[in-house]
Amino acid sequence: MPDTPLSTSAPSAPAAPPADSALSVRDLQVGYGSYVLMRHVSFEVRKGDIFFIMGGSGCGKSTLLHVLMGLKRPQAGKEFFGKVDFWDGTEAQRRQAMRHAGVLFQSGALWSSMTLAENVGLPLQQYTDLDDDEIRELASLKLALVGLAGFEDFYPSEISGGMSKRAGLARALALDPQILFLDEPSAGLDPVSSNLLDELIQELRDTLGATFVIVSHELASIFSIATNGIFLDVKTRTVTAKGNPRELAENPHTQKDALLFLTRGGKNPLGPQACSPASAPAAGATAAGAPGAASPETRAKDENA
Repeated sequence: MPDTPLSTSAPSAPAAPPADSALSVRDLQVGYGSYVLMRHVSFEVRKGDIFFIMGGSGCGKSTLLHVLMGLKRPQAGKEFFGKVDFWDGTEAQRRQAMRHAGVLFQSGALWSSMTLAENVGLPLQQYTDLDDDEIRELASLKLALVGLAGFEDFYPSEISGGMSKRAGLARALALDPQILFLDEPSAGLDPVSSNLLDELIQELRDTLGATFVIVSHELASIFSIATNGIFLDVKTRTVTAKGNPRELAENPHTQKDALLFLTRGGKNPLGPQACSPASAPAAGATAAGAPGAASPETRAKDENA
């Protein structure tokens, strides 16, 4: 038989992300030096998703988030912001892409010497040509969006933990981002404050059309607002489950460790009511600034109780 000729064609380029893709990850490998923390990580975040990165302690959730938001370069693989090839592009392209992203760090990361308005106005000072009055006006608007109207001149030490998280979210919204990265937004919050923050995230998604990528291990938040997600497995160092967390928890074919994580040992602790679709509005929820909303003084008293 004649020898089969060798192909001389170049390797095919990765397929372009779908039109509705906000963030696309292809065969990502992340690690430190020679240590590989995770490999073959691939997933798609659609526009308008509330996308959760889930997994046990030490699986690499926060490290992956740092890669996604441009703080750490991956060892291999691709990441697309919309149609932009993030890591294979220029530094200028990465900076431009990140102008459309906002970040809420785990601790809130507010400057203690600045008022809430000054904290929120900081990105506007750095990246826009607005004057001080315009920055103050926009900062007040962003604080009102997260239910903190009237708290512009408060310092971080004068408000509760839940309010600090919301102020950090207001700062993440300062430049009208298309996608927001949140690292353990419910960490350190009581159940009531955590639920209020979940409702706020959902409200911002619905009203502003923002896309959220959230690192969390909190089942209450995962089942309440997630529309999609991935599970990072610490043993295999890769993604072992992906999809809507409620559907994954109800599917007996979901990978074992992912199922144990989502059911906390085989039994859903939340019950069917807590697993209602993320699109359903919370009963009795009041939009920020709507009639009947509590005054700043009342909210501060309630949240610090």
